[in-house]
Amino acid sequence: MKDFLKALVIGLIILFCVMWLVQGNAFFMYKVFAPQVEQVRRETFEQSKAFNQGMIQELQNMQFEYVKATDSQKDALASVILHRAADFDQSKLPSDLRSFIQQLKNERGLK
Repeated sequence: MKDFLKALVIGLIILFCVMWLVQGNAFFMYKVFAPQVEQVRRETFEQSKAFNQGMIQELQNMQFEYVKATDSQKDALASVILHRAADFDQSKLPSDLRSFIQQLKNERGLK
């Protein structure tokens, strides 16, 4: 009976060690590869039609709000518009929206 309990305890210890190694390996693999996977996922999303159309629609809505805004509101809206458009590929914008954003940049002395 003692040999059976001793073997059972050793077996459980070995099982827990193997589980710990597998879990540690999974964490290591996640730590190493998760940033690259997320970067690819983000780049794929930013190239999607839904993202591009959504961004264009959002910028057009902000342009419409800018036209309706008072002078004090226009400064705040212009900052938000330029911030949102900063990382977006300008070549994907319609020409009127592209010229509007360029006009805002020129008014603020930006490139």
